[in-house]
Amino acid sequence: MTVWDVSSQPASEQFAYWREIICEAFVPLSPAPTVAGHGFASRVETRSLDSVVRASLGSQPQTTIHGRREVARTDGDYVFVNLQTVGECGVEQAGRRSVVRPGQFTVVDTTEPYRFAFDAPWEMVSYRVPHALLSSRRDTVRDLLAGAWGADGAGAVVTGLVRAMWEVEPGPGAPDVEAALVSALCGVAGGQGAAARDPRAALRTAALRCIDRGLGDPALGVASVSRELGVAPRTLHAAVSAGGESFAALLRRRRMERAAALLAGPGAAPAVTEVAAAVGYDGPSSFSRAFRRAFGRSPSEARRDARTAREACTD
Repeated sequence: MTVWDVSSQPASEQFAYWREIICEAFVPLSPAPTVAGHGFASRVETRSLDSVVRASLGSQPQTTIHGRREVARTDGDYVFVNLQTVGECGVEQAGRRSVVRPGQFTVVDTTEPYRFAFDAPWEMVSYRVPHALLSSRRDTVRDLLAGAWGADGAGAVVTGLVRAMWEVEPGPGAPDVEAALVSALCGVAGGQGAAARDPRAALRTAALRCIDRGLGDPALGVASVSRELGVAPRTLHAAVSAGGESFAALLRRRRMERAAALLAGPGAAPAVTEVAAAVGYDGPSSFSRAFRRAFGRSPSEARRDARTAREACTD
């Protein structure tokens, strides 16, 4: 196990130290801070398993690029499986772009350029998987590049494994655990292939992406999403409902999930009014009522409980 704590360095040297350690812990990367500040408190912990290297990390708002020059300097070919735990990560690779939210994971391949963008303090668990471990299944896993894969269905198996594997000690059983992760990734990719053969599933996936991009718009609804996707509202309703919940229920759930993530973020959490606006509510009163119906507590209580939990973890 290796731990790098950037906050142990003088504030004026913290970002330079961060830039060095992420290249040492991962692959060549070019980070750039996106918020002016004197310090750059961050932390990385790595643990080797067998072929896979695990990392838990958290840092400040930034863009991080693995460009063509960095690809050329990378020693070895890998994919990274990144599970977002705090904050959001914008990811781009191979012409694809997604926003990865807490509880979702994404995959990037070090043999091609990619880019991460973090607009707020963030944390993730990242696993470096060598191509050799993927073997003939690399092309299957490639279908997951720069996607935002949720914690339901086959995605739940991946997120569960990533969380559980953090505590696994190196030993004779480690290769089997790593193989299980690769199989789970292939299961998610295979499910996407099935969705591509089901037009309603594909439309449902596209609708979810539109919803996630537009959560801050109070006018977001069936009419606006169907216009964006070029389908009739009735067609959109039918596709979404085939997934087990109505469009209105899906929109409400995603708004509440985003709100909960914002309230639980590290540091000074935004005001309830700001969170309400970020998820498409005109005012804090209607937002607070909706939040309480969803979670059984007020937004202020959720923010307080998250702060208490973080403080307990650092004691």
